Amino acid sequence: MTTRIIIISILLSMVFSCFAQIPPNYYDNAVGKRGVQMQAALHNIIKGHTSISYSQIWTSCQTTDKKANGKVWDMYSDIPGSTPPYEYTFITDQCGSYSGESSCYNREHSFPKSWFNNQSPMKTDIFHIYPTDGYVNGRRSNYSYGEVSNPTWTSQNGSKLGPNTTPGFSGTAFEPIDAYKGDFARTYFYMATRYYSEDASWNINDMMNKSQPKPWALSMLYQWHLQDTVSQKELDRNNAVYGIQHNRNPFIDHPEWVDSIWFDNTSIDWLVRNTLVSLFPNPAVNTIEVKISANSDNYWELSIFDMQGHLVFNNSFNGNSTKINISKLNNGLYFLQLKNKDNTIIKNIKWIKQ
Repeated sequence: MTTRIIIISILLSMVFSCFAQIPPNYYDNAVGKRGVQMQAALHNIIKGHTSISYSQIWTSCQTTDKKANGKVWDMYSDIPGSTPPYEYTFITDQCGSYSGESSCYNREHSFPKSWFNNQSPMKTDIFHIYPTDGYVNGRRSNYSYGEVSNPTWTSQNGSKLGPNTTPGFSGTAFEPIDAYKGDFARTYFYMATRYYSEDASWNINDMMNKSQPKPWALSMLYQWHLQDTVSQKELDRNNAVYGIQHNRNPFIDHPEWVDSIWFDNTSIDWLVRNTLVSLFPNPAVNTIEVKISANSDNYWELSIFDMQGHLVFNNSFNGNSTKINISKLNNGLYFLQLKNKDNTIIKNIKWIKQ
């Protein structure tokens, strides 16, 4: 991704935010904060939403997930800009039982119920509940989202199930089509923030440490977030959900806040408050230098990922600085991840190769 594309993406995010119907002063308590301080502030703003009943989800999706033609907006069957293999009519095609794909639609918890032990209010939080083809929903099951190169099964719109190829996890995963990856990424960033500090009883699974993405998942979701920017569909849905639950998804209103929380290049990371990490020059041509100011630890693991989430460099070192030859990398956007000896992520830094 070039610098020009990055700038255009930021400008588009700003334009989209202008069209979102954000109540006056809604986010005032979060503005200017960084890292976990921003996540906590946003959590306090969007928590305590109006919880609906499980049966009301059938009705709510007629408002939140309706296409322009009145049909069900199913991201597991839709093909934006093209004719989908099938479409559903609200209520008429509601599951019920199904014999295969295109039989009926039901309610999918994109963040599976088993991950939070089927508890409320998560169970009926419609920010992560979407109408989807019943059969595809069943095939996805409670597998992690991921990227699949050699699928064992493919849906009619191109969603895939199979071994995950994102570095950090090789188990079975489900990959939605590119046009909706950003939607699901921002859904997961919402869940991580809405239920931040409320997840003590949640389970740890292949993708999530309770409500928070594991390192490999954070890397992938961030790529999806950058590649599939906020759409008018998401803006409209955010406003519709607000009308029902009276809370919003901050990362649809302000996509740049994903960076402010998880990829803040300017503040001391919340995980290790006495550790300050810097990378320079940025942009860089041939070499980057990473410097670390820390009161403890002198062993570090450093990884660099490209925009597709592929690991392009990995090395460990002792001390407070290291230089890396990047001359053979393609031009574009990368991010560097630094871990300490306990395998804790200390810093994620975005940088540009020119």
